Amino acid sequence: MRKLMNLVRGMVTIRVEGLFPERLINLCAQENIDFWAMEWLDEHTVRFVARRRALSRLAVLSQKAGCTVEREASRGLPDFLSRFRTRYAFLAGLVFALCAVGFLSRFVLTIEVKGNERVPTAVILSQLRQLGVYPGVYGPSLERKQLAQEALLALDDLSWMALNLHGTRLEVIVREVIETPERLDESGLFDIVSKADGVITHVEPEQGDAMVQEGDVVAKGDILISGTVTMEPPKYSDLPNRYYPTHARGRVWARTWRVLTAAIPVETTVKDYTGGETSVWSLNFFGRRVKIFGKTSISWAMYDKITTVHQAALPGGARLPLSLSQETAREYQPRTLEVDQAAAQSLLEAQLLKQLETLISEDGEVETAQFSARVTGGALEVTLTAQCLEEIGAERPGTGELPENP
Repeated sequence: MRKLMNLVRGMVTIRVEGLFPERLINLCAQENIDFWAMEWLDEHTVRFVARRRALSRLAVLSQKAGCTVEREASRGLPDFLSRFRTRYAFLAGLVFALCAVGFLSRFVLTIEVKGNERVPTAVILSQLRQLGVYPGVYGPSLERKQLAQEALLALDDLSWMALNLHGTRLEVIVREVIETPERLDESGLFDIVSKADGVITHVEPEQGDAMVQEGDVVAKGDILISGTVTMEPPKYSDLPNRYYPTHARGRVWARTWRVLTAAIPVETTVKDYTGGETSVWSLNFFGRRVKIFGKTSISWAMYDKITTVHQAALPGGARLPLSLSQETAREYQPRTLEVDQAAAQSLLEAQLLKQLETLISEDGEVETAQFSARVTGGALEVTLTAQCLEEIGAERPGTGELPENP
C-alpha cells in the first residue's frame, strides 16, 4: 500500500555530491523528510529515493550542507501526467473518460438472481421490470427495500427477497415458500375402482374391504377395494354385521392389454429455398433497438425468418444489456413429397411406446409389445398391442348408500 501511495505522489532518485554528504542526510532526518534505498557510490557521493514534493526542500538543505543535488530519475503519476501537458485533446479526452466512467458506473448493467429453484428467473426479472428495475436504470435511485416488498406481494411462491447493489451489478436474493405437505383426506366415502380391464395379480388393501383377489378378471369401473367396511360380530354370537363408511386406500396390480393407435399422412409439404435472402442488422442497448443497416420490407409471399443474437458478456459470464441482432429472411417455395414410410413408422412406434409408459405410470412394466402398420385414407396407421403389468386402482366417490345397521 505504501508503494502504491508513493507512485501516486511521485518519486525521484537523488544523487548528492559533496565533501560531507552525510550532513545533508542528517538535515533530512531533522526536517522529517522521508527517503529510502540509500546507496553510497563513493566517499563523497550518495544516492537515495525521496518523494517528488521534497525536491524544493532538498535544494535548500543542500546549500546549507555544501552539497550539490542532481535528479537522476523520476517515476509515478505526476511524472506520467506531465508528459501530456501540451496535449490538450488527450487531457480533455482523459477527463471526459474519467467522468463518463464515474457517471456510467452508477447505472445497473447486469441483474443476477440467486436462491430460486421452482420459480423461473425470467418470472422474477419480468416482475422487477414492471416495477422499474431493469438493466440501464440509475442504481442510487432504487428504493430497494420497497421494491423487494412490492415484488413479494406479486410473487406468491416467494417468501423473502433482498436487492443488493454492487456497483453496476444488482444482486437479487430470494427464498421460496416451503410447500406444505399434502394432507391425506380421510373424510367421505371413497372406493378404489379399476381404471382398465385386466387380471388381478396382487392386492394390497390399506383401508377398506378388498373385493377381489389374485386371478380375478375385472372390467374398467369394477370396485377393487370398497369404502364400505363390514364389521363381523364375535364368533358364536347372534349379533348381525355392522357397516361404516371410510376412505378406501390401497394398491391393486393387474395384467392388462393395451391397444393404442397413431397415424401420420403419407405425403408432406417441404420447403425448397430459392436462394433469395435478405438481412437486417440492429443494435439492442438497454432494451432499445436501433437499426444499423438492411431492408425491413419483404416482397416474398413465403419465407423463413431466422434471428441470430450476439450477446455481450463479461469475462465471468454475466450478460450485459448490449447485443447485436441479425434477422435473415429466406424465400422458399412449397413442394409435396412422399414421406419415408419406414422412418415414419419408427417415429410413430416411439410415440406410442412413450404414450404407453405414461398410461401405466412409473411402477408399470411392459411385458410384451407388438406393432402392426397399414396405409389407409392417405395416412400411415400404426397400432400397438401390449401386455402390461400395472397398478389399476383409482379413487372414486362412493354412492353413500350403506346397509342399515340393526
